Amino acid sequence: MTALTTTASPQVPDDLDLGGDSRARGTDRGFRGLVTFAGLTVLIVLALILVTTTARAMPAIGHEGLWGFITGTRWAPNDDIFGTFPMLYGTLVTSLIGMIVAVPVSIGIALFITEVAHLRLRKYIVTVIDLLATVPSVVFGLVGVLVVVPFIVEWYQAFSDLVSPIPVLSSLFGPANTGQNYFTAGMILAIMAIPIITSIAREVFDTVPEADKQAAYALGATRWEMIKGAMLPHSFGGLVGASMLGLGRAMGETIAVALVIGGAFHISANMFDTGNTMAAVIAQQWGESTALHTDALVGIGVVLFAITVIINFAARGIVRRAEIQMRGSNA
Repeated sequence: MTALTTTASPQVPDDLDLGGDSRARGTDRGFRGLVTFAGLTVLIVLALILVTTTARAMPAIGHEGLWGFITGTRWAPNDDIFGTFPMLYGTLVTSLIGMIVAVPVSIGIALFITEVAHLRLRKYIVTVIDLLATVPSVVFGLVGVLVVVPFIVEWYQAFSDLVSPIPVLSSLFGPANTGQNYFTAGMILAIMAIPIITSIAREVFDTVPEADKQAAYALGATRWEMIKGAMLPHSFGGLVGASMLGLGRAMGETIAVALVIGGAFHISANMFDTGNTMAAVIAQQWGESTALHTDALVGIGVVLFAITVIINFAARGIVRRAEIQMRGSNA
């Protein structure tokens, strides 16, 4: 015969101290407030930067007018003329060159690391990429001006002669009088952006579910078809974010660009011509600037900041639209 046993539920004494729960809730509220403040600190700092720099730049912007300050083509501090369009043009051109080179190379390196390279080789490549990201920008600039510029000018001229019969290319790649030009600056920026984009792209590719890859292979896809159909769509948002970080590094670079771009204040369609960028001008002229000239340099920083914000918002819109389309295609 089986004995039936019952266990009485433990009774909680009426005088038991239940203050632990309230203390836990208080700790949770305190932690929530702390991390909320940490998150808001970023917005506060950005707002303070925007307000203080804009206030300092207002005399120069008011002197030229906002439209004249941005679209003016003459920069002559001695005559109190501050047109920033040549530097804005140089910033966009060199950044575009850098991104055209850096983004596909970085994605290729990241794909090689995650999908092709042997585990032992992968560790060495990742280490080299991480070390390349820590090299000071002035080192890239010195290598560019001391090694690349004297060596590459002959190659520029040979390429210019080669494409001279072609109408559009002859304008984009005209005579190369010096190795210090838009294209050299863009290549230096590409080298500096590659480690950043590669590191983030590699982490993004690692988040692709293994089940998605195996499903593509099970359907008979080749490795490239698996990458194109499973990895790249899943990683699109992260890759855009990585590219935006690389673009931010390119647009804000100062010393390296100042050493290799030539320092000219004009607009030229020839990528082998000298030019200047907004960040480089600030680094070149800040030490000798006074009064309205200083305000104009701060104004350049404000314009550069605004352009960066606009580009990032545009990138977020592109990512959001792509994600909506992806959800629609998967539904």
